[in-house]
Amino acid sequence: MMKRREFLLAMSGAAVGLMGGVTITSGATAEGPVLAAQTGTTRVALVRTDDRATGIRRAIRLLGINPVAGKRVLLKPNFNTADPFPASTHNDTLIHLIAELREMEARGITIGERSGPPDTASVLKDKGIYELCRHLDVGLINFEELPPEGWVKLNPAGSHWNDGFLVAKPLLDAECVVTTCCLKTHGYGGVFTMSLKLSVGFVHKKNMRELHSSFRSQRKMIAEINQAYRPTLILLDGIEAFVDKGPMTGPKKRADVILAGTDRIAIDAVGLAILKELGSNRQIMERAIFAQEQIARAVELGLGVRNSGEIELVTDDQASRAYAETLRRILAQG
Repeated sequence: MMKRREFLLAMSGAAVGLMGGVTITSGATAEGPVLAAQTGTTRVALVRTDDRATGIRRAIRLLGINPVAGKRVLLKPNFNTADPFPASTHNDTLIHLIAELREMEARGITIGERSGPPDTASVLKDKGIYELCRHLDVGLINFEELPPEGWVKLNPAGSHWNDGFLVAKPLLDAECVVTTCCLKTHGYGGVFTMSLKLSVGFVHKKNMRELHSSFRSQRKMIAEINQAYRPTLILLDGIEAFVDKGPMTGPKKRADVILAGTDRIAIDAVGLAILKELGSNRQIMERAIFAQEQIARAVELGLGVRNSGEIELVTDDQASRAYAETLRRILAQG
């Protein structure tokens, strides 16, 4: 296991360049909050790769932090359905992420999820998650099986929810929340589904009718769920992406990229830039990134960065730096 001093030495030697608002950095140097040298910015690590094992490790270590050491981690994947990646989190992503969290000396790891519309237990079974958890000695909470007292009602001021929403109590009780999302469009009103929309799986199924029938406010309601918690670490697996339709099926393109960060708005903004670079549907291509309603409402709520100039892309090789420069130009358009 890499010791703290060895980790910091391995991460040293940063070279920073400012290019039109989005900073692109090679390497990272410090433990602590994922803040760049510029005030008010946040790091998003970007690794161009088709290898999940090395990509996940590189992306997380590029952030230069260890926010999980000594803590019990609640790990939230994307198991909305059991459809194969990128509809749901690839099991290899989960395995390698768990291995990295253990290397970072997390005190314990528990996967928590609520699927939908399918039954959560069926999705977990079809994905092989019960066996995976037993094999890896990882805990598992099916939020759908929580008793009534396992849910807490939240009704934030100014919310677009009629009477608030129920959030799984294990989320509110968690020492440390790590999330892993996919890169895809959403054909049922969400427009896209990445780190912000992943939070819908923390909400009770009885609230889904209101969310899915509120086409005018749905994107804002998704953002508002995120007021319930702050993730410690976010990993986005963008090796493949749905560029239209979704979230279960749709046309796919390869992006061969892994992202890591701590800011949901920043992760989703970079993810949207990737979709634009790949070529996506009109809702993605014809709207500025920070004009997307999920993003705009999240910015209003103070959930993360306010614009692309507050995002620093951190890379560790030439292929990643070149791709980060391409995404920087897209992000700079809004």
